[in-house]
Amino acid sequence: MENTEWTLSELAAETGLTPRTIRYYISRGLMDGPRGAGRAATYDARHRERLREIQQLQSEGRMLAELAQGAGGGAPAPEAWWRYPIADGVVMEVRADLAPWRLKHIHRVISEAANALKQEDRNDAEHGI
Repeated sequence: MENTEWTLSELAAETGLTPRTIRYYISRGLMDGPRGAGRAATYDARHRERLREIQQLQSEGRMLAELAQGAGGGAPAPEAWWRYPIADGVVMEVRADLAPWRLKHIHRVISEAANALKQEDRNDAEHGI
């Protein structure tokens, strides 16, 4: 029969994370705290699954700030966005908390789109459109 409750150290061993990391995730709002407090605190399958989900999402390049937005209930966390006006009447918005490597790729695509639209505008002007 599978264990359905763990102490912090048992949950850490089960997931391959350190107890410090698990406590950090709880403090950041990435997951719920344990049942009980102190040495009597226990964690259940929901905690284990959330930790595995966090590990999977991080392996996909997601940042902790992104993951915290999907955790818990109540009002959603506020989001910061970058706005890029790339042509007359065209604005691209990008969440500011994305991973740096993802933002680098997005900036490249935005530059390409802005250049393409500028070229279209020049072509239209040349043809009197």
